Order: sequence, then C-alpha cells, then structure tokens
Amino acid sequence: MIRTLKNFLPIPNNSPNAFLRALSAFDFLALFEKDPFGNWLILKRIIIFIAGWPTFWRIAVANKLRIEGAEHLRNLPDRNVFFISNHQTYFADVITFYHIFCSVKWGFGNRLIPLYLFAPRARTFYVAAKETMKAGIIPKIFSLAGAILVERSWRADGENVKRAVDNSAGENVARALDFGWVISFPQGTTSPYAPVRKGTAHIIMANNPIVVPVVINGFRRAFNKTGLSYKKRNTELSVKFKEPIYFRPDQSLEEITEIVKNIIEQNMPERIAEWKAGAQDAGIR
Repeated sequence: MIRTLKNFLPIPNNSPNAFLRALSAFDFLALFEKDPFGNWLILKRIIIFIAGWPTFWRIAVANKLRIEGAEHLRNLPDRNVFFISNHQTYFADVITFYHIFCSVKWGFGNRLIPLYLFAPRARTFYVAAKETMKAGIIPKIFSLAGAILVERSWRADGENVKRAVDNSAGENVARALDFGWVISFPQGTTSPYAPVRKGTAHIIMANNPIVVPVVINGFRRAFNKTGLSYKKRNTELSVKFKEPIYFRPDQSLEEITEIVKNIIEQNMPERIAEWKAGAQDAGIR
C-alpha cells in the first residue's frame, strides 16, 4: 500500500532554477514539468487518458489479455529501466505496455482496471521507427506520448536499404533512461525470428540499465500489422514479464546480443530453420 502511494508523489526535477526545483516537489499533477525532449508531462497524461479508453476496450474486452509477471515491476526504480520485447504490431504492443505500467502504478498488478487512466504513468518512452510515426495523424499523436524516433539504417518504406547509422538514437534513449522507463523492440521489425540489432547491446553497455525481458503473443492474430484494426476478436493476448536482469560491464557486444535474442525467445525453432534452408535451396522465396 505504501509503495503504491509513493508512485503518486511528485519527483523533484533537476532544473537549474531553484524556484522550479522547489515547486516540483509539490507538483503532484506535473503541471510544470517537461520530459528531456521538451514535452509537457501533463500533455502526455491527457493523450494517454484519451487514447486509453478505446484501446482498453480493444485489448481487454474485445480480446482477452493475460498478464504474467507484473510483480517484477513493483519495486523497480523510477529511472534507468529498459524493457526489451519481441514485436508483433506497430502500435498495439506498446499501447498494451502503457496500460500495464499505469495499472502497476495503481497497484492493480496483473489486472487492468482503467481507473488508472485518471493518473497514468507519464515517465515512459518507447523506441519507434521515424517513418512509422510520421505516417498519419494517429501515429503523430501517439508519438507525443513518448516516442523516441529512430531512422532505421537497414529498412525504409518496406524495402531493405543501407544507410548511415542514426547516432542520435542512442543519445536520445540514454536521455529517456535517465528520466524514466524505455520500451525497445530489439529486432526493429514485426517479423518473427528476425535478427536482433546490435544497437540494443550498445545501449545496455553505455547505460547499464535494469533490463526487463518481455515476451508477447497473440497480437499478430488479433490485429493487423499496424495494430489499429481487428483481424480476429476474442483472441488471447499474452504479455509475460520476466525477472529483471543485470549485465556485467565485461560482457561483449556479441554476448549481450545473443542473450537478448534468447531472453525474448526469438531463437528460430529448428524445424522452421530447416524448412527455410530447404526452401532457399529449392529457390523458393
């Protein structure tokens, strides 16, 4: 109970202005607080409140959401927590994380009771492809709720490309981690068993965050690729949070990348790997 009440206390900021620092200690609604990217937290809370009602219906009423491991989130610090997950739709996955994080803030655990939308958790960010978040008014609005925009170096407009790595991405994730929680999808695509990008390992090595692995399932069956339209209702959606892990400073880039692939359960099953190898030998694409 005490831990839950602490979740509603204001977090004093580090503003160089002494008056603003003092004011933030009493700013329960975060009326005067911005995130590291200049976005007002009160605006983020309004967006989460408005978007939360229809999206709650989609994930918890029209479909059946099963949450496991929310107890692993209760004692996490307010900052420097890095959630890494497999990816199945553009938006439904991360929207579900936001609902769960808000529910945990209110002490509801593995259940979603949408009262949490009246005081949602605002110190949450997620890594997203810039091209995805610029494609339409709805993605642009979702972007204001905490997107860290990344220009992918290997894919653009549905095609494989090769371009310079977006070095600002790691810096922006580091700024977000210093302020709150960050959700990342290390594969950078909704395709199952895609390779894990080494950028995730670079972020872990540079920031030494608490890493929380997450495995999701059912979203690809329930929604289209964007996650904004139904494919099949009454589908079981599952989100499993595993125990937080800590990486050692002496672990290599390759070792961390391999561990990430394993803990989000994106090792390609042997039977699928054999089928793909056979299909390639036969000239099937």
